[in-house]
Amino acid sequence: MGLLLGWSAESLSQKPAKGRFSYGFGRSTQLAAVANAVLILMASAVVCVESVQRFRQPELVVAWPVAIAAGAGLFVNLVSARLFGSDHHGDLNRRAAALHLLGDAAVSAAVLLSALVAGIAGWKWIDPITGLGVGLSVGWLGIMLLRDGLAELMDEVPHRIDPAAVLADLQAMPGVQGVHHLHIWSIGGTRVALTVHLQRDAGLSDQDPKLLCGVRQAMHHKGIEHCTVQLEEPGEDCEEALS
Repeated sequence: MGLLLGWSAESLSQKPAKGRFSYGFGRSTQLAAVANAVLILMASAVVCVESVQRFRQPELVVAWPVAIAAGAGLFVNLVSARLFGSDHHGDLNRRAAALHLLGDAAVSAAVLLSALVAGIAGWKWIDPITGLGVGLSVGWLGIMLLRDGLAELMDEVPHRIDPAAVLADLQAMPGVQGVHHLHIWSIGGTRVALTVHLQRDAGLSDQDPKLLCGVRQAMHHKGIEHCTVQLEEPGEDCEEALS
């Protein structure tokens, strides 16, 4: 279910902008990441509750069939997670899907280990202890994912972008006297948008192509592909102009 959510959001995010959705449907990936985080937390809660119940009523683990199934699950989930490559960290939706797979792999590894120990040593308590540990670990990953997903929906600057470094680069651009109204946010997936007001030197025009091109190139190197720049007169108070 979690992977289906992620895949559907990924497909929807590729659709072009239309009508009132002027940025397209990229935010669907952030919504899917939040939904996936909730699913992860629900699964974590179920595993923890079941583990606590098994402390009270231990059950005999049929070790070898469980170990074989867990080994197969571990292999499939690790291979599937590997297919995402190493570039999913900038995409919250893909990270959510990868966390699902890695969480399932961790469960399979824990079940494999506990089944082997239970089969060899006969320790019934190893099963609930393992389940509780896995449940808490997966729950922590879900909390982190939920926090990041809600933060992106609230237009937090993406973690891979350093706003202080962006501001310093803009202030260092030739012909720029001041920088204000700088906003950076994610518009879904790995796409990042920026809007900024730049106070220009008196010798530059209000649409200086060299300055605008330099800003776009500098921001592109920082992973920001959608830039909107407003050039202002030296000393102009845009807040006063708006009123």
